[in-house]
Amino acid sequence: MSDWRSRSRRPAKRGRRRSGERYRQPPELSMDPRATPEPAPVEQSVVTSGIYRDGHRVASPDSVSGICRRLPEQPGTMAWIGLYRPAESQLMAVAEEFSLHELAVEDAVVAHQRPKLERYGETLFVVLRAARYLDDLEQVDFGELHVFVGPNFVLTVRHGEAPDMGAVRRRMEGDPDLLRRGPEAVLYAILDAVVDGYAPVVAGLQHDIDEIETEVFGGDPKVTRRIYELSREVIEFQRASRPLLDILRGLSAGFSKHGTDEELQRYLGDVADHATTAAERVDGFRQILTDIRTLNATLVSQAQNEEVKRLTEASYTQNEEVKKISAWAAILFAPTLIGTIYGMNFDHIPELHWSFGYPFALALMALVCTCLYLVFKRRDWL
Repeated sequence: MSDWRSRSRRPAKRGRRRSGERYRQPPELSMDPRATPEPAPVEQSVVTSGIYRDGHRVASPDSVSGICRRLPEQPGTMAWIGLYRPAESQLMAVAEEFSLHELAVEDAVVAHQRPKLERYGETLFVVLRAARYLDDLEQVDFGELHVFVGPNFVLTVRHGEAPDMGAVRRRMEGDPDLLRRGPEAVLYAILDAVVDGYAPVVAGLQHDIDEIETEVFGGDPKVTRRIYELSREVIEFQRASRPLLDILRGLSAGFSKHGTDEELQRYLGDVADHATTAAERVDGFRQILTDIRTLNATLVSQAQNEEVKRLTEASYTQNEEVKKISAWAAILFAPTLIGTIYGMNFDHIPELHWSFGYPFALALMALVCTCLYLVFKRRDWL
């Protein structure tokens, strides 16, 4: 199995080949630095290849052209070639050897295609979206696989780390009874590997949803961002798994017409059951995340309302304190005002030379303060 913790890189988008345009031979080598470099041979993108007869590998030619020469010479054989992120020129070389339709080759070059099943004459073209769950990053990593299935060959073009085609080949080579059923058996094994790879992803997403539910009720402020990120992954996973059901239905519809082996029909039916289960789980995840997003928005709104209420209460309390301070300031200001008017620089004040002036000033201060106190008390300022 491939390392589940290694992260795939997305392939750079390549230009689309115009319909009818054929591959041109590279120019002669030149010392001119502006000359177009010679394209790399297709063998550099070949991960593994082999020729099989009666369920066993009988040869492993070094070149794609060598495989194509040996197939007509050895009836009853099947070629299985795996390419990993080939350049356009490399894939075009293989397409010419196996007479692949230019539209299917164009899709395989550009990549980033929707899962689909198409038939061009005797050749099936299948696009699959594999997925794997990265435990350390808690993310779903998607890969893309293009499969060409002919009467006597299987060509896989992988863009990404998933699925592990080495494990598929080892499984088939370890089961000659299944491998001798031909290219359709290899297609079944690839479909089975892709669908089986969905199970760890479903389990990982379920674990993430459980964590998010805990964070939502725990009031984690970062949970909103995680909800949206997980929702985006679930939607992407849904786009990968849901069309696979249409592919399996399309294969089932052609069982009678193309004389598919009965045992392979049962195997593909089992794959369809597992794919349906995964698709239903993903649909449920999307609904759950929608409900969680609504619940989180409600809880955030409630928290905001509580905060506004707390601030309002604090503002009310502050206003009450300000009123008390203002009332006491007014009470204390009255004697200050009286004392300021009459001052202490005259004898027998107020009204100059009045012997009862000083006691009168004190009594006036007490009277004014008492009246102000009673007024503020009646208005609940004190």
